Parts: sequence; structure tokens; C-alpha cells
Amino acid sequence: MKNFKQIISNLENLKYNLYQKDFLLTWEKTLDELKAVLGTAEALRYLYTNNISTRLFGSGLAISNFRDNSTRTRFSFASAANLLGLTIQDLDEGKSQIAHGETVRETANMISFLTEVIGIRDDIFLGAGNTYMREVGHALDDGFKQGVLHQRPNIVNLQCDIDHPTQAMADLLHLENYFGSLEKLKGKKIAMTWAYSPSYGKPLSVPQGIIGLMTRFGMNVSLAYPEGYNLIPDCIDVAKNNSKKYGGSFTVSHSMEEAFKDADIVYPKSWAPYAVMEKRTELLRANNHAALKDLERDCLNQNAKFKNWECDEEKMKLTKKGEALYMHCLPADITSVSCKEGEVTANVFEKYRIETYKEAGFKPFIIASMILTSRFKDPAKVLIDLMERKTKRVRI
Repeated sequence: MKNFKQIISNLENLKYNLYQKDFLLTWEKTLDELKAVLGTAEALRYLYTNNISTRLFGSGLAISNFRDNSTRTRFSFASAANLLGLTIQDLDEGKSQIAHGETVRETANMISFLTEVIGIRDDIFLGAGNTYMREVGHALDDGFKQGVLHQRPNIVNLQCDIDHPTQAMADLLHLENYFGSLEKLKGKKIAMTWAYSPSYGKPLSVPQGIIGLMTRFGMNVSLAYPEGYNLIPDCIDVAKNNSKKYGGSFTVSHSMEEAFKDADIVYPKSWAPYAVMEKRTELLRANNHAALKDLERDCLNQNAKFKNWECDEEKMKLTKKGEALYMHCLPADITSVSCKEGEVTANVFEKYRIETYKEAGFKPFIIASMILTSRFKDPAKVLIDLMERKTKRVRI
């Protein structure tokens, strides 16, 4: 772990302004802003590890709005809110008045009277999740402007149809710690590949988030997927432009083996075919459940054609010195007795299991950093004050 004084020194040398701004897509932030989020997360992790309280809020809510199932991100958001002294409150849309005609504008204002941050996961509808978050943001802007809200809460994207910024940033912080620094990531090859899964309909936002972020740090990003499993074209353009601007490279292939060759990091992850996600959105909006079942069956049949897209010992031997770092956002579909085919074999996953858990462990601090940097004008000063105060946390 880095020295606290060095973390603060690095923060003070950055030019960034995240105050009162939402965090929706990593590529909307400057490089210094991304580094500020990483540095603030590292400082919070240092304080927590050294049993120093980081409770900055005496009161206030952190609204948790999950429109899709979640374990890691849900509990990471709750952990981050608690770390800073906020009270977590789940918005259960099934128990709200949304089904009775309550509008997005009305919901956004009614949940925000004493709220500091709203975390939203909406990754089901392709072309809708990020749009929904921005609609909530516009409603908050209007509520604050009209004097309805005393303050305008900030929004943190906990996964949408386009990006999964808290996951991608946690992955980047994991890589920074694993290899020693952000500078040491330059020239490293990361293989972001599709992998077979017997499950259906996983979002595109994890691979899109990875290619959109890692190309900002001079990495050689190799994206691989079977024909038909392409990503949103705009996200591909983002990665291409980043590689030109920041160095490194970005390539696309249809071979897992080609992507794994000489890779320093591998990230085999299942996602649904792009055309299926488009059709799924259309059917969900039409509430056509019968057609959705047919689509799910067709998707699973299509997936089954690519069972060889599995991270196994032989493919890992293709990586640099056969010792590439395996990464996954979890849960991984592990090939075992209960699951005969999956994204990764049990032997490979077990070898890197602790590293994937550590990877996940950075997410609460990344989310807490996104909250802190959006609610306080001078994060470095806030962190210094916490360090000087040195209020001990109560631990059992």
C-alpha cells in the first residue's frame, strides 16, 4: 500500500474538478479526474486499514436504486455509504408509486430531500439505462433550481447498458496495485474476451467499460469475441480514439487464442449477442414474455456453438510466460461437476481466486471516492483532516 503522504502529494498535483458532478461514464472524465478518484480511493483504503474513521457525514441518505439483481455492487455501495457516514436506503420500485404512474421527475425529487448521493444500476435495456440516469439528473437539476431541493444529490452509475464505471475503476486500481503503478501499465497487454456461459442475456457494459478505460492508460487492449457478439459501435470508437491519443493499441479479433497470446492480463467474460440485446429491449418494452422465452432459448443455442471459448490451462499457457493475471467481475461461471461448461475451468479460477476477491475488494473504496470527490471541493484537504483527527473506529 502506498504511503499516505505520497498519495496526498499526488492528489494535490492533479488538476481536476469533480465537485457536484455525476459519475456516469469514465470517458467523460479527464485523465486527472480519473487519477483523483483512484488516489482518493487509495487514501480511504489507507485510513480504513489503519483504523482511522472516515465518517464525513453527520447525517444524510445514500439512495440505492437497483433495477437489476446484484451482490458485489449492491454491498459495495452500502459499504461505501457507511464508510463515509451515510445511511443507505434502498428504493424498491415494487413498493413505490411508480407502478401507479409516478414519473421519473417526481420520484427523483421525492427521494432526494436529505440525500447526498443516488446510486443507480440499470443495465437491462440496451439504449435506455444511461438515458434513465441522465433523466434522473435533469430532474434533480430542475428540483434544485426551483427550490424544491436544498441541495442537488450526485448520481453514481452502478452499471448501465453502456459502462460499468465502478467495476472498471476498481479493476484499474487492482492493476495499479498488482503491477506497482499506473505508469507500469503502459505497454501491458490485456485480453478482454468473450467466454462461453450456459446463462443468458448478460450486459455488454463490462467489456465496454474495460476497453474504454484501459486504453486511457497506454495499455495494449485486445478485444475478442465470436461473430455476432460485437459491442456498441460508439464504445468501439471510444477505445480506438483513446489508443491513438494515449498510446498503446486496440485490436479486435474473433479468436480467444489470438487475444491470449503474450497477454499480461486476461479478462474472459460472457455477454449477450448485440442483436439479441437489441431485440430483448424491444420485447421487454412490449411486455412480450412469450417471445422473450423464445429469444432466450435461441440465445442459449447460439452460445452453445462456442463452448470452446473457455479460459483453461492450455489457453493460459499462451499468455506471457504462461502466468498472466486472470481477472473477472464475478460471479464467474466455473466449469465443475455441477456446471460442465463455463467461462473458466475450476483449476484456473482457484489459482487466481484470491486475486479476484482482492479485485472486488477495491470497489467499495472506488464508490466512496466517487461520493467524496463529488460532495467536497478539496478532497485532499478532507483526507488530511481525517488523518490529523485520527478518530479510531470501533472494531470487534
